[in-house]
Parts: sequence; C-alpha cells; structure tokens
Amino acid sequence: MDEQQQIRRIWYTRGPGPSPLGLAAQLGWFIDEFQRDGIGVYTLQDTPHQVLRASHYDHRLVHSFRQGGSGPAIWAHACGRDTRVIGLNRVQEFQAIITLPERRLHSLEQLRGRRFALPRQSMLFDLGRAAALRGILSALDYVGLGEHDVELVDVDEDIPVDLLDASAERVPTLQQTGAVRSLLNGEVDAIFVRGAQGVRTLFDIKGRLLLDLASHPDPLLRSNNGNPRPITVDMDLLKNRPDIVVRFLSRVVAVGNWSSIHPAETIRYLARETRTSERHVRVGYGHELHNQQFTSLDEASIVGLKSYKDKDFLLARGFLPRDIDLNEWVDPRPLEHLLASARVMYS
Repeated sequence: MDEQQQIRRIWYTRGPGPSPLGLAAQLGWFIDEFQRDGIGVYTLQDTPHQVLRASHYDHRLVHSFRQGGSGPAIWAHACGRDTRVIGLNRVQEFQAIITLPERRLHSLEQLRGRRFALPRQSMLFDLGRAAALRGILSALDYVGLGEHDVELVDVDEDIPVDLLDASAERVPTLQQTGAVRSLLNGEVDAIFVRGAQGVRTLFDIKGRLLLDLASHPDPLLRSNNGNPRPITVDMDLLKNRPDIVVRFLSRVVAVGNWSSIHPAETIRYLARETRTSERHVRVGYGHELHNQQFTSLDEASIVGLKSYKDKDFLLARGFLPRDIDLNEWVDPRPLEHLLASARVMYS
C-alpha cells in the first residue's frame, strides 16, 4: 500500500485569533479541496479527546497543520517536534497596557514603582505569561523605563480558559481571570491585554487605556505571540506528501484575495473566530483587517519571528528548553511551488 493510499485523514488547528487558516476553515474550503480524494479533514476544535487537543500546543499529531500563536509553535519545535513553518501572517493587533480610572494614572511614566500583573498558568506552554511579559517590557521600553522600574506580580490563572472550545460562543468572562481580578481588587495597578478579547476586557471593566503598542515605532517590539502567526506542518506529511501540503496551503493563501473583496464577511467570520463581537474585532485589529489576511514568508515577518524567539525574548527568558535554527525551521518550498504554479482557488 503506497503512502497516498495510507493517508485517509489530515488535521488542522488554529488559535482564537484572526488567521487565514481560520477563515478558510469557516468557508469550508478544506473539505471542498480533499473530499474527492476520500481524505477526511478534521479540526482539533471539534474533538473531545484531550490528548489530541494537546497537539494545538505541542504538535504531536502527524499529518496536521497549525496556525496560531508563535510561542507554542516555537516551543514545540524546541522540544523536538519535527515541524516546518510554511507561511506567516501579520495583522495590526491591539496590544495595550490598561488600568482603572480610580488609580489616577494617565501615562505609562506614572507607573514607575507600580505593580503589573504577570499571569501564570499550568500548561504545556504558558503563552499568556509569555505574551504579557513581552507586552509589558515593550511598553516600558517605549517610555524609557525598564523591568527594574516596576514590580511584576505573579497572578495565578486558576480558571483555565480552553482556547480550543469551539462550542462556546465566547470564552469565560474575562473578569474571572486572575489578571483582571487582581486589577479590580487593587492587587496590581495595570495589566496587559491584546486582540479583540483585550478590547472586550477594556470595555467590560470600563478601564483606562495607557498605551496601545500598535503605535510603537519599532516593529520588532510589536512582535508578540500573535504577530506573526506561523502556519506549521509536521515533517512527515511534508516529506511524504508535499502535494497535500501545497493543496492545503493553496486554500489558506486564497483567503488573502477573498477577504480583501469581502470586508463585511471577513469581520463577521473573525468575530466568530475570536468569540467576541464585530465591534471588538474592528477595534482590536483595525479597519484594514480584511486587507491583512495574506500569507507570505517575507523578510520582515521572519525577522519578527526571530526577534520574539531569540535573545530578545523567549530564549533569553527561559521559555524554551533549547535554541532552534530558524533558517532550518522555515521551509519556503511549498509556498514557492504554489506561487510558481499559480494554483490558488477562491471558492
């Protein structure tokens, strides 16, 4: 029995943020692409099996694709998972430091000597802690402050948020999370939030915005868990069935042009992906989000991924068990083949 006959299913997963893969999934394009071959297409978001769902973080499943936060993808590869990056996507993401009006803070400079919440949670890779620490340090750098100028307070996230629960229209109320509770209870003075969920938090608690890192002049310091979002695939599938990888990727790439001419539909679909409202999505990612669903391996995105991984952050801060060779991890061949053959479907 040859390899083509042996592969009867492929898996994919995505995080609860805007991504071309998530849009392609909602449009039904993966099923359309493979149904004539008798290849089943399954998403981790729909499986009740926790062992399988863990692949969203550690990419343990063969014949699987993932697009989501870069932190877990980098961590999984550093732990020995043989994966490759075959595409990247960048969006303008709301990354903010917020406080409450009663703290009487009006600028980040006033946070010298104040307390920031630093969430922690027991999970394979604590992406919430990594994203918050990166955002806090970048914000402090923006106003000429450093880590030594503030107090970072560890806050346990004792109510786990299942980011893969596709049955829930919204994630648990963010006022229940440890970081937000610590702000409301007066244990800290400021917290980091991001994306549409971060906008929802700001609105829900009637908070005060101190800084949105979207205005940071250094694009590398805007690189965080959600920027850029890599598409990864396991090496077994890439090596043995590169044709399947190219076909899957073709549907992801096609989202770029589709979304650019369907702005309203794009926002509606991405509100489902983020489990928030269309208003939260528009504020969280800007009015040009429909023009930011393209997939590439451009130099700026790769440099941003390296900045988040390298001495600047994940590796330096001990989030990774070892370093990885980013040049070896990124494989441009599927995207190059796809673009050279102009094999992009739109429906």
